[in-house]
Amino acid sequence: MNDRIITPFSAESTADEVIKGIDLAGRRVVVTGAASGIGVETARVLAGAGAEVTLAVRDVGAGDRVAADITAATGNKQVLVDRLDLADQASVSAFAAQWDGPLDILINNAGIMASPLMRTPEGWEMQFATNHLGHFALTTGLRSALAAAGGARVVSVSSSAHHRSPVVFDDIHFLRRPYDPFEAYGQSKTANVLFAVEASKRWAADGITVNALMPGGIRTNLQRYVPDEVLEQLRVAAGGGGLKWKTPEQGAATSVLVATSPLLDGVGGRYFEDCNEAEVGVLSARNGVAPFALDPDAAARLWDVSLTTLAG
Repeated sequence: MNDRIITPFSAESTADEVIKGIDLAGRRVVVTGAASGIGVETARVLAGAGAEVTLAVRDVGAGDRVAADITAATGNKQVLVDRLDLADQASVSAFAAQWDGPLDILINNAGIMASPLMRTPEGWEMQFATNHLGHFALTTGLRSALAAAGGARVVSVSSSAHHRSPVVFDDIHFLRRPYDPFEAYGQSKTANVLFAVEASKRWAADGITVNALMPGGIRTNLQRYVPDEVLEQLRVAAGGGGLKWKTPEQGAATSVLVATSPLLDGVGGRYFEDCNEAEVGVLSARNGVAPFALDPDAAARLWDVSLTTLAG
């Protein structure tokens, strides 16, 4: 790997600061999970820079309300809403099939975290199905649109929770091993990084780059399955009582940087945090990227397993 990418920005930087001076007029963007959490702020900032932004959401009513708020705040009327349920492969296929024209930026932001054991109709574990397989199917389904844009970027929102587990290929869906909600979440977040590694390699000739990132610790609806006392334990474990949660404005900053910064032109297959590329193997509770998440052999294997799984 080349030298780590270090930017002028930090953990305290906001998405507005990161995008300052960048003009996205004429660019088309899709943000999954843009009706809540950092997805809202990500979409708002990109719309503010002039992009046409499609909010890809499960709850269209909530999406419509967010779109109206973003238009009111930015003056950008090109804020669109379309239904997307990542756990429903028919919904994913329909979204990709109806997309017309080029797509410059795809931000795979939606996610489910530490849920009780749930399965899709296919029998897939819900966190892996939503966080990885749904986004895998969506992105591969939109590949021609991304290629048509020339220099398109895909942003894979991962988490430092990937430290908890590699992809356990022998039992991805917890059919034989005991289910642990945080291990399942960690596995799905490792998959998000491995996807960036392999997609960047496979799609380089199309000019498509794919990077993963950790947005930071932010209180959002993502943690709806995690009791407050467990969140507090995690926060303390991540650096003691002095460690603060990021604001949504700070939490969206790394996604926006990876999606738009000229410092990342032509850069793919990497993992960022706090607006900079993470150190490999130097791990703390919220920082660093595990070597297994960047392993090219695991990335290639996951791609093949994902294709086979989706093919039924």
